[in-house]
Amino acid sequence: MRSCKEVTALVIAREDRELPMAEQLALRMHMAMCKACPTFERQVLSMRNAMKNWRHYTDDER
Repeated sequence: MRSCKEVTALVIAREDRELPMAEQLALRMHMAMCKACPTFERQVLSMRNAMKNWRHYTDDER
């Protein structure tokens, strides 16, 4: 089983590239057993969505 430190690195790496199947499975297995890492994953997804919205923001939307 991967450590939380390794899993957080995979969550971040997944933002830039597609993970190989072995890493995807390791990530899923860890997420099923850990309480903290799914929270970190949700935070990363929230930041990604916020940045996407920020990139498309214009002053006209006020």
